[in-house]
Amino acid sequence: MITMSRMPDEFVDFVITSPPYDDIRNYNGFNFEFEKIAFELFRVIKKGGVVIWVVADATIDGSETGTSFKQALFFKENVGFRLHDTMIYYKNNPMPQTGNRYHQHFEYMFALSKGNPKTFNPITEPTKYRGLANMKNRGKEGLLEYEKVPRTSEKKVGNVFFYSVGGGISTKDKIAYQHPAIFPEQLVYDQIYTWTNENDLVYDPFMGSGTTAKVAHLMNRRWIGSEISKEYVEIAQKRLEQYITCCIF
Repeated sequence: MITMSRMPDEFVDFVITSPPYDDIRNYNGFNFEFEKIAFELFRVIKKGGVVIWVVADATIDGSETGTSFKQALFFKENVGFRLHDTMIYYKNNPMPQTGNRYHQHFEYMFALSKGNPKTFNPITEPTKYRGLANMKNRGKEGLLEYEKVPRTSEKKVGNVFFYSVGGGISTKDKIAYQHPAIFPEQLVYDQIYTWTNENDLVYDPFMGSGTTAKVAHLMNRRWIGSEISKEYVEIAQKRLEQYITCCIF
């Protein structure tokens, strides 16, 4: 909050973060003021900017909290963001769970936009077939008509993103694993690539081990990071010193 309070209106192009939802992480007694943060994010992000909000739900007394949905709806109904897309961060190798529920493989990645996103660089994959395709259409008289349409060589990927996680996989930077919950670097790369261009300003209000800063730097984006835990700031600074002279507030 302190870092954002120093920012002018419509200052950053893009935000990606995973907040300390449901007290899953210990922040040494500091409170997570979600509603204030949500309004500040709307104020500081530019028109056409996107916030990627990565969250899941804790299970308390046998029931999931639903915090993820509550936050997404608050952003939309109370703050003014569009819920542009609901993406899934799928973990190929999650921690096994006991009990009478399936292993938790995913977290939500809500794409919240301030108006229509100004940048969209879709990640693509090769299409399976080439040549012409038959496009079916029912005319006004209900007759089935066919039209030959050239197939494209590539298509957008789906909005479920698959990542393997864990030691030596999420990142090669060993020091990062002193943080209890780090982003896969590829996840951050994919989202920065999709919603920004070079020299755009990327912000992570819960910087943690510094993954957003590292990836933004390597992708020629400017960045700002906030982190309230002194321990995590020290981890990020050690991790990033080989890449950049960093500044995390």
